[in-house]
Formats: sequence, C-alpha cells, structure tokens
Amino acid sequence: MKVIASSLRKGNVVEMDGKLYVVLTATNFHPGKGTPTTQIDMRRISDGVKVSERWRTTEQVEKATVDEREYDFLYEDGEGFHFMEPISYDQIAVSPDVVGDGKVYLQEGMRCWLKTFEGVCIAIEFPQKITVEITETEPVVKGQTASSSYKPAMTDNGLRVMVPPHIGAGTRIIINTDDNSYVERAKD
Repeated sequence: MKVIASSLRKGNVVEMDGKLYVVLTATNFHPGKGTPTTQIDMRRISDGVKVSERWRTTEQVEKATVDEREYDFLYEDGEGFHFMEPISYDQIAVSPDVVGDGKVYLQEGMRCWLKTFEGVCIAIEFPQKITVEITETEPVVKGQTASSSYKPAMTDNGLRVMVPPHIGAGTRIIINTDDNSYVERAKD
C-alpha cells in the first residue's frame, strides 16, 4: 500500500526495487524556503546493507505488507530474544541484529509489535514510552535554575538520560524510546 513519506516511522517496512527495507530513522525537514523533505535511513532485510533515502514529504512510498502483531517479551538466551504471542501462545525467537540497540528497552513481559515476513521477524517496534529506574545521578548544584537545567543520570537498564534536578537515585521515570528523553516521573 502506498503512504506519504512523512508518515514513515522507525520500524516500518518499505518496499523499493522489489526488496524489503526496515526503517531505522525517519526525519522530516521543513526549510523556510523550498520543499519539505523526509530523510530515511533504512536497512535492507535480505543482506543487512544500510541505505539512506530522501523524498519530498508528499511523495508516495510503497509500504510493504508484513504480518504485524503484538508479542510479549519473555527472555534472552544464546538463540536470541524470545517473544510470545499473547492469544495463541506461539513463541518466536528474534535474532540480536533485528533487535539491535533497542535491547536496552526490553523488560520482561513488555508488549512489542513484531513485524514478520514469511514467518521470520524482520523488524520490532518498541512502546513509545517505558518506565525505568534511576540508579545514579549527580547531586544538585545550589543556585541552578530549575526550569532549563538538566543533569545526566544512569538508568537500571544502562541508558544515559538527562533528567531535571529534582530527580534522584531510586526514582522511577518515564522516558521516550525515540530519543531517550525524559518525559515525566512515573506515577507508580
């Protein structure tokens, strides 16, 4: 099915020249003068080659029809990452190169969208927001303004994020998985 280029997101699967590509990053540029464009970094599924494309935001792009279902993350072992389909209880093993850098987001029981093509997982879409716990952070420096100053912090899953000064170690926060940015303090 054809979609406009600006609607592509990380994890979508695109078909070009008879080959399937998974979107790694999608950035929309809106210059003051000229045509808005969409810059897409993709990985070819067949051989893993990374490709970069740029389209006008209104151009039509062929979005591949792949099986898209919700799966729950179970565990990781030597075979890869194991997920279970919650309705049929079918399990699928996903190779580490498909999960990629996103493995830091995986938490036991987390619900993700897996895109499969002919029974093989080709892409994974993580929830947009996840809850993590801060393990260490710098102390607040007296005199810093609360509005614009952020300090670096480490999370329990090994991510480095910037948090407001009032966030201390042991605090659970919600982060955006698109850019690892702080969203808010967790309400649990």
